[in-house]
Amino acid sequence: MSNQRPDGVTPSQTVGPYFKYGLTPNGEYEWNDAFTNNLLTPDTSGERIRVEGKVYDGDGAVIPDCMLEIWQADAQGRFSDPQDARALPNSSFKGFGRAGTDKSGAYSFDTIKPGSVPDADGKPQAPHIVLAVFARGMLLHLYTRIYFDDEAGNAADAVLALVPADRRATLIAKKAGAGGTYTFDVHLQGDNETVFFDV
Repeated sequence: MSNQRPDGVTPSQTVGPYFKYGLTPNGEYEWNDAFTNNLLTPDTSGERIRVEGKVYDGDGAVIPDCMLEIWQADAQGRFSDPQDARALPNSSFKGFGRAGTDKSGAYSFDTIKPGSVPDADGKPQAPHIVLAVFARGMLLHLYTRIYFDDEAGNAADAVLALVPADRRATLIAKKAGAGGTYTFDVHLQGDNETVFFDV
């Protein structure tokens, strides 16, 4: 047996694209259908909305096998988490959802518009949804926020204020028509790249 080490470095590997296994609600795989893109439950209170859009790569092509996860507060600004002492234990609203993009790069979430959440200093943040993006070729997922274009609180939001003014639009979902639908496209790279956060 030789004690010599092989020459060179083992090449790194990228993840996936295996995200279909994590997208269980469609029944394509035998799995516990724990997560879905529909966060609404019968006891959910608040304005019911749909957030929909497409995910694009740096060349402007759609990504048909991306996975998105959201985490949000309820309409009163409370998280379904033991660390949030304000949370109501009898609510079925969990504030977590998962969706995959289809062949056209499209995704959607049916949820409620979140309420304002206090920041670490107790100052109110504008209503927003935290979005995590998982895609082929990415070793680490990306985090961003979805704000809403009809919220006056955006102007005073400390996190949104950290983003250069000419890039803030990449974080704003636009209301589409009279219904409760908002559009929010994600651009992983390129001229319209969505602002992502280091967390």
